[in-house]
Amino acid sequence: MGILPDSVRTLSRAELAHLNGRRPLLRRAISWTIGIVFFGLCLAVVLASLHAQSGLTATVLGIATGFVVLGIVVPVFLWLDRFEPEPWGMLLFAFLWGACVATVGAALLNDIGGYLIGATAENNAPVAVFVAPPVEEALKGLALILLIVFRRKEIDGIVDGMVYAGLCAAGFAFVEDIVYLANGYADSGEEGLFGTFIVRVLMSPFAHPMFTICIGIGVGIAATSRGFAMRVLPPLMGFVCAVMLHMGWNALAILAEEGWLLTYVLVQVPLFCAFVALLVIARRRESARIGEQLSGYVDSSWLSPPEVRMLASMSERRYARAWAKSHGGKTLELQMEQFQDIASELAMLRARINHGDHGPDSFAREHKLLEALWMLRRPFLGTPLYRHYEWTPIGRPPMRTPLR
Repeated sequence: MGILPDSVRTLSRAELAHLNGRRPLLRRAISWTIGIVFFGLCLAVVLASLHAQSGLTATVLGIATGFVVLGIVVPVFLWLDRFEPEPWGMLLFAFLWGACVATVGAALLNDIGGYLIGATAENNAPVAVFVAPPVEEALKGLALILLIVFRRKEIDGIVDGMVYAGLCAAGFAFVEDIVYLANGYADSGEEGLFGTFIVRVLMSPFAHPMFTICIGIGVGIAATSRGFAMRVLPPLMGFVCAVMLHMGWNALAILAEEGWLLTYVLVQVPLFCAFVALLVIARRRESARIGEQLSGYVDSSWLSPPEVRMLASMSERRYARAWAKSHGGKTLELQMEQFQDIASELAMLRARINHGDHGPDSFAREHKLLEALWMLRRPFLGTPLYRHYEWTPIGRPPMRTPLR
């Protein structure tokens, strides 16, 4: 059986916005305007400070080489976010908060903290170890707190918290590296720029994300938990862990100035390996979670076993999109992408419902998602797309509330 032409239909932007509960256009336009002005002012302060401190040439070189950090770090967190992509506006907010707001706040508060503890320009090690870590992690973590307060329903668990935390930290690291790179060039020319680039950009691009994802994990737990304690304690514990890691990292960098390479190999590389393992485990858990939640829709015939197997595997998702493109072009590929994204949204919503953490409109939204899912899956029914035919429920959870 082939693809029926009348079954090929993608959702419009307006339909997707309605399904995802996006705010009205006017409110979004006002929010974007306020955000552009606010972040623009913060960015202007950062650039003016850099220019005054290091000069135009050093600033331009610092920015140019600092972009390498983004090319290394940002794709990793977008990869982590692939199963259930977050709204790009919120991802941009997290990044800009780290790059513009957290950096400006940290520059001011670190100077105040250094003054209060009597640190000098010649001896700023106490600032690096005891002032900068709590200040910088608090400012980065504030972005996550704002997200959980105002857009809590968009944070569906630990992975989402890690993604927002990682991008916020990437923004902060991007600007901080620009400062160090520009200063390195201003102080020692090309040699200083190259040395700083090797140490900060190539050898430790994930330092700040490694610290801040601790807060992201806590926020992810809080966003999907009930009870005051579980919504307060995990973010606080994540903040403490982030500060301790940050303090330890800076202390080692200062104490091991002579044997920094040995310290890097014995301490910092294993930390990075643990960080990578954590990202891989988190993504696998996300995959399993989607499979578990969607399995509950098989008995009611909203989905078939092969579809659930495909939706719970990133490699099978890629294969399905490629198959759709080869058999129906860009339009059918987009329909498959929308089918996969709606299925992920549905899985996360069902997880909240099963957990008892849902609002009064959750069941109505679930049925809207199911109706969209049913329409989007039609072209692929009865085709040789799905490669898994043996069916074992993927840890299927009980449906606490019957579908209505």
